[in-house]
Amino acid sequence: MSRVSMNTARSAKLGWLVAAALGLLSAPAQAEFGRLLATGGLTNIEGVGGGGIVPWATLASYADQQQWGATLAFNVADVDDYQLQVGAATVTYDNRWEFSYARHNFELKQLGGELKQSIYGLKYRLAGDVIYGAMPQVSIGLQHKRSGDFSLPQALGAASANGTDLYVSATKAWLDGPWHRTWLANLTVRGTRANELGLLGFGGDLHNNYQWVAEASVAMFVNRHWVVGMEYRQKPDNLSFAKEQDWYDVFVGWFPSKRVAVALAYTDLDAIAGAAGQTGVYGSLQISF
Repeated sequence: MSRVSMNTARSAKLGWLVAAALGLLSAPAQAEFGRLLATGGLTNIEGVGGGGIVPWATLASYADQQQWGATLAFNVADVDDYQLQVGAATVTYDNRWEFSYARHNFELKQLGGELKQSIYGLKYRLAGDVIYGAMPQVSIGLQHKRSGDFSLPQALGAASANGTDLYVSATKAWLDGPWHRTWLANLTVRGTRANELGLLGFGGDLHNNYQWVAEASVAMFVNRHWVVGMEYRQKPDNLSFAKEQDWYDVFVGWFPSKRVAVALAYTDLDAIAGAAGQTGVYGSLQISF
């Protein structure tokens, strides 16, 4: 496919996200939840509440104590040689539990074909609150990942098709931070064996044990509806055929209501499976119930 065609397809997908969000703004308003606007964050690429590439301690949706909530999300990450499409759903209860499912379709633009993966997630809020009190909100979580086809990851040296990530996240917002703006910071520590999120299997000829990696997000609310920020995700390095690189993004998020959240980001994934220069755009649309 030509570069012009790929750029046209990329613009069409992102345009669909924005158009769908604008359409939803005219829908009847949902029942009011107790939590503040944007405190549910977005749906990240693994289907959990957070930023774009990093899970946060916050829970998806706006469900408060003794309430149920749910979200549906569609994310697209489009870089030079690959495209990742993610469909995700979460259910939350009592501002304490989050259950999630995500489906990855990873298109290999230059090689042809695609890789698929399913992710089943569980998150539990241990303590604290993202807004109130001095203590940050702290949550623990797990993500069980299952590859759809293990033949390519196995040929590249992956040890297994399935694996489970464990993580702990701490998230805190300051309502009157620098420049009298609301700021949010998140730190996540993850134990993982995943190669490129698990799309290239788990473990390898270099390492087959859990490695602990760090992930972080910082965001500033321009006003109550708009937020800008950046994220960093450290990656393990298990396969000798190609060094796995850390990921970065710079994003803009829009929260027009408690029903809709939209994000657009510039992503720098460096090299994936030896293919260098993987930069591009990321778009996300989330609907909350």
